[in-house]
Amino acid sequence: MEIIHLPEFDPEINSLFVPAIRVGDLLYLSGVYAAPPYHHHPHRESDFESIPKGSEQQARLTYGHLKSVLEAAGSSCRHIVSLTRFLTNLERDQDVVNRVQAEFLGGHLPTSTTVEIGRLAAHPDLLVEIHAVAVVADGSDSPV
Repeated sequence: MEIIHLPEFDPEINSLFVPAIRVGDLLYLSGVYAAPPYHHHPHRESDFESIPKGSEQQARLTYGHLKSVLEAAGSSCRHIVSLTRFLTNLERDQDVVNRVQAEFLGGHLPTSTTVEIGRLAAHPDLLVEIHAVAVVADGSDSPV
């Protein structure tokens, strides 16, 4: 088992958030959202001031963070096997998040689930959270 951190991780100042865990050829990612991947404290308001209020901007940041974590683990969005999206408002946000996801996944269609929840645990201004399972890239463009 290996804990995957982004290059900017500093254990002296960052929280204990772990972007991914690698077990063999599988990567487990959870709690990926629009807030900076590393922050000093998960409930410090100043760390969330820069979060955009719109679902499209949040989805772009969320998928950007997902991509960064996958790359840090030697993988890519094309190697996602399963994806769960948590949205605070399906009616308003699902189509927007679908479009952003399609851009990031480039036609790759992993098994996915969308769950509507009243509030994300990390912060009330967050609208989208992703949990995913991916395989470690084997050098090819197609998922295993």
